[in-house]
Amino acid sequence: MDHDKAVRKHLLWLLHGGEAHMTFDEMVKNFPLKHINTDPPNSSYTPWRLLEHIRISQWDILEFIKNPDYVYLKWPEDYWPDSKKKATESDWKKTVRNFKRDLEELSEIIKNPVTDLHKPLAHGEGQTIFREILLVADHNAYHIGEFAILREVMATWPNNR
Repeated sequence: MDHDKAVRKHLLWLLHGGEAHMTFDEMVKNFPLKHINTDPPNSSYTPWRLLEHIRISQWDILEFIKNPDYVYLKWPEDYWPDSKKKATESDWKKTVRNFKRDLEELSEIIKNPVTDLHKPLAHGEGQTIFREILLVADHNAYHIGEFAILREVMATWPNNR
């Protein structure tokens, strides 16, 4: 396997999780929807707010990669949903669906052999697609682990897990 194909394969592996990291699908599997707005002890956000933050952050990086007219979001307010919003089951499902859609789009960018992973993005400040994919993977892994701990604290894992 040549170097470029190996790098792409490893980026996809890292982006999708598994082995040393829980996957997104494992994180949300069988999550009891009655708890999407529950405030876990000593936490400043509900499970849905954390899930939506992961989605927004991933979408933002995808948008940065794709859009030469990208406009930076404001930190932290644009990266988190309003703390007063109570999500519905539909909101939860939309967040999951959109996260997966954007993850697949990032994967397609990586898989495209024409994509130069190491060329600085013309509209950036030296960032490359390679760097941005690592950033997404790192951010997702961090918060997926955090979500898993929230599930433990909230006792929302299935008994047979």
